[in-house]
Amino acid sequence: MSSNAAPMKTAFVFAGGGSFGAIQVGMLHALAAHGITADLVLGSSVGALNGAYYAGRPTIAGVRELEAIWRSLRRRDVFQVTWRTLLGFARGSDFLATSDNLRRLVETHLPYRNLEDAAIPIHVVATDILSGETVCLSQGPAADAILASAAIPPAFAPVKFEDLYLADGAISSNTPVKLACTFGARRLIVLPTGYACALQKPPRGAIAGALHALTLLIARQLISELEAIEPEIEYFIVPPLCPLAGSPYDFSHTGELIARAVESTSVWLAEGGLEHPRVHKQLGLHKHSA
Repeated sequence: MSSNAAPMKTAFVFAGGGSFGAIQVGMLHALAAHGITADLVLGSSVGALNGAYYAGRPTIAGVRELEAIWRSLRRRDVFQVTWRTLLGFARGSDFLATSDNLRRLVETHLPYRNLEDAAIPIHVVATDILSGETVCLSQGPAADAILASAAIPPAFAPVKFEDLYLADGAISSNTPVKLACTFGARRLIVLPTGYACALQKPPRGAIAGALHALTLLIARQLISELEAIEPEIEYFIVPPLCPLAGSPYDFSHTGELIARAVESTSVWLAEGGLEHPRVHKQLGLHKHSA
């Protein structure tokens, strides 16, 4: 008897993580090189940026273009802090940096203007800063959605999107695995940015400190969400890099992070990583000896 069952829908789920988003680019390279593709994409914060670009060009050639963009990035391209923004913050402004450079980056390189025009469905996750609820954006201006998802307090001001004021998706759902299931995905491939290694000392600077605080929340949030997923859903966690030095505010190690992620993901695939679903022990926070 023949089966007419529809193929299992696969979602790539991209976590947030600032400059550690470079790790996802290496993961994508290895996945694409092994012919592993997605039917839909969800992303939060920097994961929204990577996911949106992948959804526009879901090929190894597209991933290589994304690599080139990342290798050219400097901190000022994302976190543009000026004397004017610093003075404004000191006088009571709500943000430290302007998102002008980030908007320019997105609008220059993203191969479509509206989310609904991507080659495969892309869903960008942000947070309603007034209610704390998760907001999923699937239509409308892509640049606005990505900037809203990446609006990390207090680095960036919330983004007004229709009648909502939106901020970093990491606040409510940094790795939107449950949301992926609501869009019909039955196989999730999660691309984290690597938060399992505890720092040896506190990060320096307001933005770096805010990002680190979010990472601690995020690691626990993801494990909790994965444990609540229905048993019939398959999920796979692409192993984050370990050990992982630096901070999500440091863009000076991009090439190294991409190369390490390509290698570690290729090894994971060769060792049958996609044959063992629902394993997330690699996400546990741990320390390394000094």
